[in-house]
Amino acid sequence: METELKGEVLVVGGGVIGLTTAVVLAERGVRVRLWARDPVERTTSAVAGALWWPYRIEPAATARVWALRSLEVYEDLAARPGATGVRMVEGVLGETALDEVGAWAAARLPGLRTATAREYPAGSGVRVRLPLIDMTAHLPWLRDRLVAAGGVVEARAVADLAETDAPVVVNCTGLAARELVPDPSVRPVRGQLVVVENPGIDTWMVSTGADGAIAYFFPHPGRLVLGGTAEEDAWSAEPDPAVAEAIVRRCAALRPEIAGARVLEHRVGLRPARDAVRLERVTLPDGRALVHNYGHGGAGVTVAWGCAEEAAALAAG
Repeated sequence: METELKGEVLVVGGGVIGLTTAVVLAERGVRVRLWARDPVERTTSAVAGALWWPYRIEPAATARVWALRSLEVYEDLAARPGATGVRMVEGVLGETALDEVGAWAAARLPGLRTATAREYPAGSGVRVRLPLIDMTAHLPWLRDRLVAAGGVVEARAVADLAETDAPVVVNCTGLAARELVPDPSVRPVRGQLVVVENPGIDTWMVSTGADGAIAYFFPHPGRLVLGGTAEEDAWSAEPDPAVAEAIVRRCAALRPEIAGARVLEHRVGLRPARDAVRLERVTLPDGRALVHNYGHGGAGVTVAWGCAEEAAALAAG
């Protein structure tokens, strides 16, 4: 599919949303330049778990459409996990019944079933095979795919979306959109993770306790990622030792072998939450086009490809 764009498109933001959007544009024959404040390894996306499942994103119905399109892409990418970082992995969504999954997902997830008591002794849950994305591999792969398609990646912070002469600008700046647009409705939802040596776990699990506390673990090559938290309007990027201890304790209650796993790393990411994803085309004061694609909360990876394709269509006018 070719676009009608003439000239260059500037994509601002080097996380999974920006990179994926830039890839879609470049592979449609558009000249793309991407400005990223940080290397991909230091973006919020790099902290993500990252399990495909709509989480803390609105509007829900539209997000499901974006998610299903992204699922198709991830299923294809999972054929080359070593390169793309994408694998299809079995796991359990706790505190979820089959009839709560929704027909939108159930129809696309063969093998979806109620988890057994052995698989999830904490209560009711569903067993399902979903994409699990190793962001340490996936983000560099996206960057390399963009460059291979002719895109240019530059390390550059942006103070004003109108500071470029590109005929079309695509804003994928996540939480930074709060000041850049400005859009005060964008706010952080702080997530803290603990990375440990994997004691032999090859499935993932997500659980919510009676007190609302979240526990999840995701097996990635060479490590197990434990979570987590969802602290609204919390700006600190520093790991809290007490929070880390609580995360390990909650995960070990689900799989006791986690208790003795050696800690490798602590991570904090600030999810860019908004009442609704902003995906629309507006006009800059000088008449050029500006496409917004931000506010994906905790589901940026889940909806990245669906949103990228819609943003590319908006950029084409």
